[in-house]
Amino acid sequence: MFAAPQSVGVTAAYRALKRELGATLALGWPIILANVAIYAMTATDFIMLGRLSPRALAAGALGFNLFQPVMVLGIGIVAALSPIAAAKIGAGESGEALRRVTHQSLLSAVALSLVAWIYLWRTERILLAIGEPADLARDAGTYMRGYQWSLLPNLLFITARCIFSALERPRPTLIAGLVAVAFNALANYALVFGKLGVPALGIIGSGIATTLSQTLMFLILLMASFVEPRLRRLRPFAIPWRPARRELVALWRLGLPMGAMILAEVGVFSAATMAMGLIGRVALEAHTAALQIVSIAFMVPLGLGQAAMVRVGLAYGARNARAVAHAGWCAFGLTLLYAVLSATAMIAVPRLLIAPFINIDAPENASAVAVAVALLKVAAIFQIFDASQCVLANMLRGLHDSKWPFVIALLGYWAIGAPVGLALGFLTPLGAVGVWIGLATGLAVVAVLLLLRWAGKERRGFAV
Repeated sequence: MFAAPQSVGVTAAYRALKRELGATLALGWPIILANVAIYAMTATDFIMLGRLSPRALAAGALGFNLFQPVMVLGIGIVAALSPIAAAKIGAGESGEALRRVTHQSLLSAVALSLVAWIYLWRTERILLAIGEPADLARDAGTYMRGYQWSLLPNLLFITARCIFSALERPRPTLIAGLVAVAFNALANYALVFGKLGVPALGIIGSGIATTLSQTLMFLILLMASFVEPRLRRLRPFAIPWRPARRELVALWRLGLPMGAMILAEVGVFSAATMAMGLIGRVALEAHTAALQIVSIAFMVPLGLGQAAMVRVGLAYGARNARAVAHAGWCAFGLTLLYAVLSATAMIAVPRLLIAPFINIDAPENASAVAVAVALLKVAAIFQIFDASQCVLANMLRGLHDSKWPFVIALLGYWAIGAPVGLALGFLTPLGAVGVWIGLATGLAVVAVLLLLRWAGKERRGFAV
């Protein structure tokens, strides 16, 4: 149980909240920018593949759709290191304890990658089995021969990012992301098109470029761990990486539902994309453009949520209920403020936001632009819910609570949101807008239920 919080004056409470807001922002903004940089790497890959040929872009997208579920699940598992390490730091545990739990995340990254590589090596066969065209399946398999190896350095980087964040040292992660974005663009340009004295490798060159970029990101954080004073003392990546049963079980117990919850959300948006393809080309084009805008906007709540997970975890480890509440509600308030601003932009200047993705002046795109504008109006509504569910899920993860949030995600996204979207999309004239109303409904249900769970834990003093 937590120690009962002592009464404090209004001035002291205000100062505590102000300190927490400052700490959340200081931790959150480098994480946000790093998330945007990592997102930009995928966008760069697709831009380069699109310049190579429309078929290369389609094949790359098919391959990525097979890769993404494995990646998301793996990230969820190894990212459980963040709240676990934060709780240990808050509790004042030794460097050896932090090193031991970090090794479990590193070993899990290796094990997950070895299994995934066996699956991804059969990309062409899998795509043929589900009925994809033979030429696209073949090219996707070729792409994956270069791309699949990026999984291990990606998961190792996530592990390193978690320990840096738990120690409230996010800036090396930002530096790694920015350097990798520039390197990825240059490597794609050279390897795909045969520039800078490198032979043209075509579609596999893009996959190799991503693998090299992900490796570079991990190496930057690894080198930073030898330079940053606190990391240098802790030596979190010191070899050998020894398995420890209790810490490994704790990581997977928290991380597996985390990964599954993220997968449930990613999956419902993937299902929406497939539904748009059935509705028609215009719906799919509009959906793709609007989804890119929403995805970019989501990087801010994601970063604030990741900061909240650490701040809540630190207070949770210290058994300080007041500090847990301050950390959670400060992050939640900042996220809602941002969500209102982003929703306002989507309502006020939708065409301006769409312009980078669709030529809004071309007459042949008029229908797609009109649908995309309508989708952004729905997106403006679910900005509040999407941002809220993201930060609330991370606040609960800071309390080592991931099983019930996963159940809530399944209920909201798949038992409610998906059926509503399909019904409105295919049984009413709403079409694409109906599908997005279903997404908004699912996000709203998840956000409300997660908020109720957090409030319930607060009433009980955040006792486990």
